[in-house]
Amino acid sequence: MTAPLSSSSVAEQPPAEAVTPLIRGVAVLAALTEAGGTLSASALERRTGLARSTVDRITATLSRMGYVRPDGRDAVLTPRVMELGNAYLAALRLPALLDGHADAVADELDESVSLAVADRDGIRFIHQATRRRAMSVSFRIGDLLPAERTAPGALFAAEWTEREWADWRARRAADPTDAGFPAVPPRNPAAADDFEARTEETRHSGWALDDQLVEPGLVAVSVPVREPGTGRIACVASVVSHTSRHTAADLRETLLPRLRTAVTAMEAELREAGARPAEPGPPPSGLAVWTTASKHELGRDFVESLARGLTVLTAFGEGRSALTLTDVAKATGLARATARRALITYEHLGLVTADGREFALTPRVLSLGYPPLSRTTLSRLAAPRLRALADRLDEPTALAVLVPGTDPAEIQYTAVAAARRVLTVDITVGTRLPASRTALGRALLGLAEPGGYALADEELESGLRSIAVPVRDRAGRPVAAVNVATHAARRTLAECVSEVLPALHATAAQVQDDLHIASRFTHVPQA
Repeated sequence: MTAPLSSSSVAEQPPAEAVTPLIRGVAVLAALTEAGGTLSASALERRTGLARSTVDRITATLSRMGYVRPDGRDAVLTPRVMELGNAYLAALRLPALLDGHADAVADELDESVSLAVADRDGIRFIHQATRRRAMSVSFRIGDLLPAERTAPGALFAAEWTEREWADWRARRAADPTDAGFPAVPPRNPAAADDFEARTEETRHSGWALDDQLVEPGLVAVSVPVREPGTGRIACVASVVSHTSRHTAADLRETLLPRLRTAVTAMEAELREAGARPAEPGPPPSGLAVWTTASKHELGRDFVESLARGLTVLTAFGEGRSALTLTDVAKATGLARATARRALITYEHLGLVTADGREFALTPRVLSLGYPPLSRTTLSRLAAPRLRALADRLDEPTALAVLVPGTDPAEIQYTAVAAARRVLTVDITVGTRLPASRTALGRALLGLAEPGGYALADEELESGLRSIAVPVRDRAGRPVAAVNVATHAARRTLAECVSEVLPALHATAAQVQDDLHIASRFTHVPQA
């Protein structure tokens, strides 16, 4: 076991065949993740120890891939980077199979429920069903916690070998305050440590308790979900609360029985899934050709070996949990030698594990951008896209959703981007309007023209024209709409369709793509 992947942990001596630009690119993604998703170039330079010119080339490459976007002097993680973590979660299958059971328990108990897997001597969350209240749990999918400060950790540690215990003790000695785990508050090195005793208790009880191990007030009870056949722990389900709602003893008495019932259903789900292997989804296509074209277009600012290396992670997925070198090369279109060097690099970084001739992703892949984006909202996803559209057309743009339960139907604005004009539309976030009198509402209600758009011509206010298109979720349902508004003196209705609509469709498609990536394994609220 090694320290958690961070911008500093990649400094260990890599093997001779490792791809140095790929190591550096991973360090930049890790640094951005640790910082919450946004860092300036100078801050990235300090955190990674890389030269400024190297940081600039890496961020330019990541921007070309859609994984970061420039925002003034800052680099900002984008939802597209979640496709790396999605590849791991899809290959794992556990979230897709078990999240419905976890969500049902959360709804029934009105408490937060999580699923976690082992990540060396830590635990990493793969699903969170969080209650939205003033005092709620703030852990995110992809967050890494030290095993000894969690209930799931004691359960996983019950399966550790002597070598793994030795590595855990070495890590504790090297990091007495848990500085390598930014998702938890610093630990008091003088605090009592009964982790080994708690681990021994779980061997006999089959469940574990967290009585304010992470921080005062936070309590949790956990039960392992075991793999069919081997009996080893596949993941751990936990119910998390705080001491104003439940004491630790109360969790054991009132919530543990319901959690055990849910775990029994989860294990049955795994047995059924084992009898019906996942059908492999389509592998990525054209990536090698795309990276070559990008190199020709951007020149030295595009780090081709970094881009090609990152595409290797996306070769994995549902039905492709373990791949040979030949499989990876075929899925990505990369030469075997290129794919091999990327896999060697990832094995060094702890992102890939090898078992004979087959490779598999590890939970550590979730450390590449996933945590800060796993709690995003549709309005946050749309905001930079709306800003770019408003700047391009010099017209105000907005995102709106239908207000549930209103009759007649109403829309509510959840994101806006103003135009730099004297005469402009001034509608703020939160404004509600009749759906039937707006282009946004008509697009949401399915009252669109044959070209997939809706128009409103001076119906809400004299001189105001608007054109809108829907944004659809992964099931194809319209969940929001994007519009461009203008004054009648600036654009005719025909010009709205010929000049504005193509850009509007492109922006809605971008928002929709971001939503589909972000919502594959997380819930994305509208606002």
